Amino acid sequence: MSEETPLLTSASHPEVIAHDRIYQRFSRARKQLILSVISLAGLLPLFVSGTFVSSIPQIAQELDTTGSVISLAISLSVFTNCIGTLVWSNYSSFCGQDGRRPIYIFSSLFLSLSSFCVANVSSVRSLLLLRVIQAFGSSSALSVGMGVIGDIYKLEERGTATGTYLGFILLGPAIAPVAGGIAAHYYSWRSIQIAICMFSGLLLVFFALFLPETSHPGTRGIDKLIDEGSRPRFVLLNPFSSLRFLRSPNILLVAVVGGLALLTDYVLLVPIAYTIGRRYNISNEALIGALFIPNGVGNLIGAYVAGRLSDKTVAKWREHRAGVWVPEDRLRVTLFGALFAVPLSLLSYGLITENVRGTPGIVLDLVCLFVHGVGLDWILSPCSSYLVDVLHSHSAEAMAANLTLRGSITSLASALVIPSVETIGLISTNTIAAMLVWVSFGILWSVIKYGDRMRAYVDVGFSTAKDN
Repeated sequence: MSEETPLLTSASHPEVIAHDRIYQRFSRARKQLILSVISLAGLLPLFVSGTFVSSIPQIAQELDTTGSVISLAISLSVFTNCIGTLVWSNYSSFCGQDGRRPIYIFSSLFLSLSSFCVANVSSVRSLLLLRVIQAFGSSSALSVGMGVIGDIYKLEERGTATGTYLGFILLGPAIAPVAGGIAAHYYSWRSIQIAICMFSGLLLVFFALFLPETSHPGTRGIDKLIDEGSRPRFVLLNPFSSLRFLRSPNILLVAVVGGLALLTDYVLLVPIAYTIGRRYNISNEALIGALFIPNGVGNLIGAYVAGRLSDKTVAKWREHRAGVWVPEDRLRVTLFGALFAVPLSLLSYGLITENVRGTPGIVLDLVCLFVHGVGLDWILSPCSSYLVDVLHSHSAEAMAANLTLRGSITSLASALVIPSVETIGLISTNTIAAMLVWVSFGILWSVIKYGDRMRAYVDVGFSTAKDN
């Protein structure tokens, strides 16, 4: 048996064709409806953590503290998302007849109630605590959504669906400051929390009415209990068990790449009121929020295009190898974003902000934000699809492990970025971030070239073409 055997299987085998029938359970229209509902949910996790960005000065003034302290609420939200994804993904993979669906319903209720409490907070301490609870409620969408996509889309369609889904996820931090800035300037920063409360309540209704169970029959942990004659019961699961997938060099390195790439989003966006805002004398929270729009538009475009290209790349290389599937082929799409789009937009943004005055400087900065949004999803979308490809039966858990490591990196960055800009300057901060992305390019190249050997080194239950 060669080191490539676990994954490199011909798609022409009869058992592969039989397995494809499981993806025909839902019509194309039904799949699009499911994707639309989970994508709306995908907006929330990073939207919740991003609503504070443009209103940090106002919140700090109202609660009599500093912007650096309030930025901790963002860091805590991001870190809590990591823990939350582990918990929700484990139970979504384990639950029975309705596995994904009740997780979405329960977490939406959790988010709705906690958002109402955040809107009525009166101290920094209670704000930080309630933001942790709120982030936990929103975090289910990050990992469970990828599990749903893996359930209903086959290999050659998965990248496009993932691109659409991740586009909405990364649209969250782009539109959150706009919404938060408008609310803060014309009403109060608290009003956006009430809006989150109402929106999550509406999503709860959508999940109850339009989201069917998507898990493949026989793959859930509770199915095994039923087969053994046990009655359904609550089972206490270890939320950290998903981290076992990080033993694989492939999964670990792809997660590190995702963290380093997403870190740059926080480097650009978290201190925007202190960079573009201060440089061009923009103090209106609504206008500061509007500065995030080009990045969000870039995310949507980049995720969709990269997703489609990764599907075509998989099909092209599979045909080139006479039907043999090498999952690392999907990662080839990421190299452009890691080598050019993301690091160069970071460096250009810093130089322009420091050296170009007036309207031309603002316009050029917005172009940099757009290019960065496109390039970021050029990395993240194929990486996420790759995780579902290689660990299809554990897609939600694999995504949770990935997001935990990624979120640990970005939560640290979001806490340090404002102090870094104020201490060593914008250009130096962005240069460090760009260099980290070039490191991620080297990592991606290594995984593409040596991925088969890495999988053979530590097999954590990788999928084959027959069960993908």
